[in-house]
Amino acid sequence: MMVSLFSARNVLFISLCLFAALYRPVLSRPAKFADDFRITWSDTHITQIDGGRAIQLKLDPNSGCGFASKKQYLFGRVSMKIKLIPGDSAGTVAAFYMNSDTDSVRDELDFEFLGNRSGQPYTVQTNVFAHGKGDREQRVNLWFDPSRDFHEYAISWNHLRIVFYVDNIPIRVYKNNEARKVPYPRFQPMGVYSTLWEADDWATRGGIEKINWSGAPFYAYYKDFDIEGCSVPGPADCPANPKNWWEGSAYHQLSPVEARSYRWVRMNHMIYDYCTDRSRFPVPPPECSAGI
Repeated sequence: MMVSLFSARNVLFISLCLFAALYRPVLSRPAKFADDFRITWSDTHITQIDGGRAIQLKLDPNSGCGFASKKQYLFGRVSMKIKLIPGDSAGTVAAFYMNSDTDSVRDELDFEFLGNRSGQPYTVQTNVFAHGKGDREQRVNLWFDPSRDFHEYAISWNHLRIVFYVDNIPIRVYKNNEARKVPYPRFQPMGVYSTLWEADDWATRGGIEKINWSGAPFYAYYKDFDIEGCSVPGPADCPANPKNWWEGSAYHQLSPVEARSYRWVRMNHMIYDYCTDRSRFPVPPPECSAGI
């Protein structure tokens, strides 16, 4: 199973690279962190390394930290390679997300990496907010140790769907179901954010496992920041341009290889899905029957 999965992943990766090489009408690929990002929280806890091509985030009893893109974007693809906190990381959360920076009508697309006790799987929680409506959490146990090396986490967002990827493997698909009166984020541009913070009231086993400050400071590392999308401010006609590569037919639905990988993740590593939580949703939300 693992051999076939990794073979499929390699095929998918090569295909995406070839496609991306042909279709890049809008491209921002910063060589260094400071080109497209800024520190938003606790600059003493973020250190640029490797000549600014990577950064170290620190969490200690005094503070966490965070950074954000200098611009907002409306549709496209964003990705980062992240190396998470090793060992006992219970009670910590590293987040990589997009946010419209609005209040009651905010749009947001979340990756949240929930810390663990040593030897337990790292859990990644995804969530989607559209027009202020959230509560769409899904959780997946990663099938590797994300603290031993860098792994790529990506969000692909177009008019038809949002896909969350881990190392080019789709772990979540959220389709545009406005025809079913389900809100979909397509009007507000969003910035790209990341934070490292304490959340031991909920992050690990629902808050049972508390943070062990004797192991502090905790470190996470980021590199290979990649944003490809329509920047705002920017050309007004960009978001509606059907020639943007992320709007192409290859990105209207998962490829057969992606679909197989997606089902493998869902069958073997998903531990929570709001769609099946009858205590919260006695009647499943309409988007839950939309498939991939």
